[in-house]
Amino acid sequence: MEWVETTGRTLEEAIEAALDELGVAEGDLEYEVLDEPKSGLLGRIGGREARIRARVKPLSREKPGDRRRREKRSRPGGGRGGGSRRPRDGAEAPAAREGGGRRSSGSRQRRRRPRRPAGEPAAAAATSEGATVEESDIPIQEQAETAEGFTRGVVEAFGADAEVEARIDDAEIILVDVTGPNLGLLVGPRGATLSALEELVRTVVQRHTGGHGARINVDVGGYRAKRREALSEFTRDLARKVMESGQEQALEPMSASDRKVAHDAVAEMDGVTTGSEGEEPRRRVVIRPA
Repeated sequence: MEWVETTGRTLEEAIEAALDELGVAEGDLEYEVLDEPKSGLLGRIGGREARIRARVKPLSREKPGDRRRREKRSRPGGGRGGGSRRPRDGAEAPAAREGGGRRSSGSRQRRRRPRRPAGEPAAAAATSEGATVEESDIPIQEQAETAEGFTRGVVEAFGADAEVEARIDDAEIILVDVTGPNLGLLVGPRGATLSALEELVRTVVQRHTGGHGARINVDVGGYRAKRREALSEFTRDLARKVMESGQEQALEPMSASDRKVAHDAVAEMDGVTTGSEGEEPRRRVVIRPA
């Protein structure tokens, strides 16, 4: 996942901007602080905004059993003798914040192992310190088959007459499409059942891969695609009213992914801008004159 840089008058504003741009919840964000906010003369002159570098948090490929064995090998004498245990991976890490902006409690923290580049054989991945850790990756195609099979089982349990197909897009995200008539029961009020189904599918794939899997999106009857289009059109209409009246307008509270849709819709228009206000789960997009 590519990194993005966002800014804000405060660190919290920069973090919220990253959440909106990436369209993820707070717990799925990894970031590091590039610039702390600084007050200038009279609050403006010579001041500096907060700036962070953020991405969607990658999940660990390492299984719990592998981690315990690696920790045992890292102890002096193979873990049989005394002596103090060195920090995991023995690496100094820059001050960074993840999922909610908590600082590391100490001067050291565990460095994330680099992702294996696409197409590289699932063997041993070298860390930045030169050590190697064995990995057992599940091919993304196999993950897609697992997601498809589980989703099909849930659809059959609901008694729905539907087709289930999983595919992999260019960004290596698994897309599971459920198509057929009368699928409202699988969508639920405002997509609540669909969201629960998507979370179940993700959990199953995560367990199958030992803690790491590709990102997964589930759609039923094109509900998410239709919602994105309807939300984009509604946001553009509201933005036009803001341009005409010169008065800001706020949308209803929505998820980070829906806020990203709203931000993207307004970004294509001149004369208006957007921001986010409030705390989760009541956070909303506000459209203002530029």
